[in-house]
Amino acid sequence: MKPNPPIDNALRVALVTGSTSGIGAAIARVLSGAGYAVVLHSRNSADTGRAMAAEMKQAIYVQADLACEADRVRLVDEAIAAWGQLDVLVNNAGISRVIPHSDLASATSAVWHELNEINVVAPFHLVALAESALRDAARYRRAGSVVNISSHAGVRPKGASIPYAVSKAALNHMTRLLAVSLGPDIRVNAVAPGLVDTPLTAEWKEAQELWRDRAPMRRAASPEDIANAVAMLVDSDYLTGEVLLSDGGLNLT
Repeated sequence: MKPNPPIDNALRVALVTGSTSGIGAAIARVLSGAGYAVVLHSRNSADTGRAMAAEMKQAIYVQADLACEADRVRLVDEAIAAWGQLDVLVNNAGISRVIPHSDLASATSAVWHELNEINVVAPFHLVALAESALRDAARYRRAGSVVNISSHAGVRPKGASIPYAVSKAALNHMTRLLAVSLGPDIRVNAVAPGLVDTPLTAEWKEAQELWRDRAPMRRAASPEDIANAVAMLVDSDYLTGEVLLSDGGLNLT
């Protein structure tokens, strides 16, 4: 597909993976509200993605399975073809598996491979695929930006399972390595949320109580809190290699 020319030199285009619900949807809406053209993505929920795209001023939706290498290639190709450029990549899509940390037998090789493929390999591959377009952003507008959505489980010995926490720790280290290798044309940062209020976490009573009792902010994050942190990192002209722990200060206690 032949790329379309940019609408104007001021336009910036953002691809947000896993953006039809929760944190990803909030990120997409915040960036759209800031004037970005947005490429929405999900593995499922295609109807939701198309409806969201129709609501935004400039947006398209692309369905892709990030466990599939060919789908990753197609996703980036379609994102760049839509406006002829790509300025921002937000690697939000990820998966988790709930396994007690003491239950080593249930953390099978299949679980390790599945989580590593989606939470580590796919983000790396998407950055590699988008590298040329992100470097072009630096030449024609301002530095390209990558933001990885990690987790406080990658910073502290917490998390739904050991394989999940390790995958997020790997994502954090990859963020720093990419910041060194891709600068100054591309900045690479991460946001590591703690508990975020979404339908998925609504029944996590113990975690909700922990944040209310011990976090200085006395609550879990909203998806918009995380989206605003992402927007701050995207908007910066200087920050790179940062893993922003966004847990309401729980790590301090």
